[in-house]
Amino acid sequence: MFSALARPAGAALRRSFSTSAQKNAKVAVLGASGGIGQPLALLLKNSPLVSRLTLYDIAHTPGVAADLSHIETRATLPDCLKGCDVVVIPAGVPRKPGMTRDDLFNTNASIVATLTAACAQHCPEAMICIISNPVNSTIPIATEVFKKHGAYNPNKIFGVTTLDIVRANTFIAELKGLDPARVNVPVIGGHAGKTIIPLISQCTPKVDLPQDQLTAVTGRIQEAGTEVVKAKAGAGSATLSMAYAGARFVFSLVDAMNGKEGVVECSFVKSQEADCGYFSTPLLLGKKGIEKNLGIGKISPFEEKMIAEAIPELKASIKKGEEFVKNMK
Repeated sequence: MFSALARPAGAALRRSFSTSAQKNAKVAVLGASGGIGQPLALLLKNSPLVSRLTLYDIAHTPGVAADLSHIETRATLPDCLKGCDVVVIPAGVPRKPGMTRDDLFNTNASIVATLTAACAQHCPEAMICIISNPVNSTIPIATEVFKKHGAYNPNKIFGVTTLDIVRANTFIAELKGLDPARVNVPVIGGHAGKTIIPLISQCTPKVDLPQDQLTAVTGRIQEAGTEVVKAKAGAGSATLSMAYAGARFVFSLVDAMNGKEGVVECSFVKSQEADCGYFSTPLLLGKKGIEKNLGIGKISPFEEKMIAEAIPELKASIKKGEEFVKNMK
């Protein structure tokens, strides 16, 4: 079921959610009636950067669309993927206590393969932003599906890892008594457990932490998703913070597509920056997606060790995604 909404005039979420509105974007949310999809659609509906918002899900979409359509902003709802500039995919099942992101693979792999195939056919030029876990496998799935349809562009497929950055900024700000809106911690690697590598040595403003605090806050950033899963006690995973982070990434992308310069976000993408085929690093975004991969930069021995430990897990997750598409009927 799909529905469509139109463009909003609304508040920016954070300093980085700016509103350079030379061109209004057509955005689709696939998985719009879920725990992430609903608040994400609300944030997108409330942005002056979005001129058309289309919603798709397998159930309850007309209700979500009817609800959003009453908001006094000007985003509208037509054919879901046709003419889209940006497609955001939060579709899939959430984690429950005791589950890893990888436990979601069997269900979410098929969902992502089906939805990205539709994107490759109906909006091959769109920016594809994937939230569905396990991101370390769903991005390789999207890549292989786009290749199968002859529509692959490595500069336009993004694994949304922004929540890791948002969490790192928040936790470091709490530790040091700083304003989280002024803290920026690049987070590289992947989007699961020990593949999440916060580069606290590159934090702006510069922060000094003793090794025990550094180890503890790094572990908290890596396991923050599990912290929420446990706190929700079976009622789902991070949805509101993920919607916020997803909206932040989309707004940054649309700003860059509109010609704003110097827009940088970390994202899990096809990469040659580490010894595996995909890796998250800071990316300079531009009118056509990734303008430049800014790479890993100068890091500490502690961070070097984390990268070395993450690579085998990343390689296995990537291979799992690629094999899934190879073996698809």
